[in-house]
Amino acid sequence: MSDRWVKLELDASTFQAARFETYLERCRSAGIRLTTLADLGDTPPHRRALYELNKECSADIPGRGEFYTFDEYLKRRIEAPSYDPRGVVVALDGDTWCGLAATSDWRTAGFVFNEMTGVRRPYRSQGLAVAMKTYGIKFARLCGVDKIRTVHHRDNTTAIEMNRRLGYVDAEWD
Repeated sequence: MSDRWVKLELDASTFQAARFETYLERCRSAGIRLTTLADLGDTPPHRRALYELNKECSADIPGRGEFYTFDEYLKRRIEAPSYDPRGVVVALDGDTWCGLAATSDWRTAGFVFNEMTGVRRPYRSQGLAVAMKTYGIKFARLCGVDKIRTVHHRDNTTAIEMNRRLGYVDAEWD
């Protein structure tokens, strides 16, 4: 991977969720519900809503380029062996899908991978991404692993700083 990318890793066994409980409380107080795609129902309409949310939020990622078509998204993200709807955290404001934190299952390699965390513009700067990632840490435990990995374009400083605040550290892997 080139020097354009920052690789980060979190040890879920030492993650101090209590430090971030205020973010979860803030969501609840604002009427934002956190759930997973598994709990919502991994249905075609929910997959379409997830795609639309992911596409909208991905537009702001430095170096992202053109987003997948829906069919490409299904093939690359949903039909992939690493997909598990229990790893897809969704933030709901009533019926509005306002954020997602998708983590894939790579337990055979000893980790889970945070694919995407995104929040729609009107909901940003309220701690929703931190809340979703905190809520989603349990997915690593469901998979029986302690490592959570993620990669960011080096110019995506907001995401990198958020992950470091959560305890992610620079990492190297192949």
